Amino acid sequence: MAKELSRAVYCDCDTIHEDILEEVRAKMPEEGVLYELADLYKVFADSTRVRILWALEQSEMCVCDMAVLLGMTKSAISHQLRTLKQTNLVKFRKEGKNVFYSLKDDHVKKILEMGMEHINE
Repeated sequence: MAKELSRAVYCDCDTIHEDILEEVRAKMPEEGVLYELADLYKVFADSTRVRILWALEQSEMCVCDMAVLLGMTKSAISHQLRTLKQTNLVKFRKEGKNVFYSLKDDHVKKILEMGMEHINE
């Protein structure tokens, strides 16, 4: 089985299926949108950011709590939160001197859940 998986599988013909090409072209998003999607997934390529998102899925948290939970400095957590805010994955609210972070919306939770479901198959 391992040998079978390592072998490349490719089409050994020269037939172009125009009907399929036209159907897919009609549905293909603009290049800029695909770049944005790729950038979104790049954010999930960092295990620290995924750990932060996972923690925020469980509860709204402040930077101090996340730093203790993840064994990191507040500065390192803040740096990652900046990236997560820029990609619209987290939001924050101020309460006096405290700033609490949470997931931006249910879509972020679904992305995490779908990823976990996929790797646990």
